[in-house]
Amino acid sequence: MSDVFQALSSPVRRQILNILKQRDCSAGEIAEQIDVAKSTLSGHFNVLKNANLVVTVKQGTTITYSLNTSVLEDVMTSLMDLLDTSGSGKNKEHL
Repeated sequence: MSDVFQALSSPVRRQILNILKQRDCSAGEIAEQIDVAKSTLSGHFNVLKNANLVVTVKQGTTITYSLNTSVLEDVMTSLMDLLDTSGSGKNKEHL
């Protein structure tokens, strides 16, 4: 889970995820929408892939990136549990 939080800590990676939320895109299509050097963008893609936030499909020389929604759902569930102040959270200790 720490890989996911590290991946989400970057504004550029959050921007990539936001783009992929709209539709699947190639690296080139994403690069057109973000003002970052392609070599830097490649590093961001690797972090997102290592955190399982994106999945890739390679067709010829084109790599298409897609949002891995199941991992994002797990992250959101974990965050909601963490932020649960109602006292009904699974991880609350009772005195």
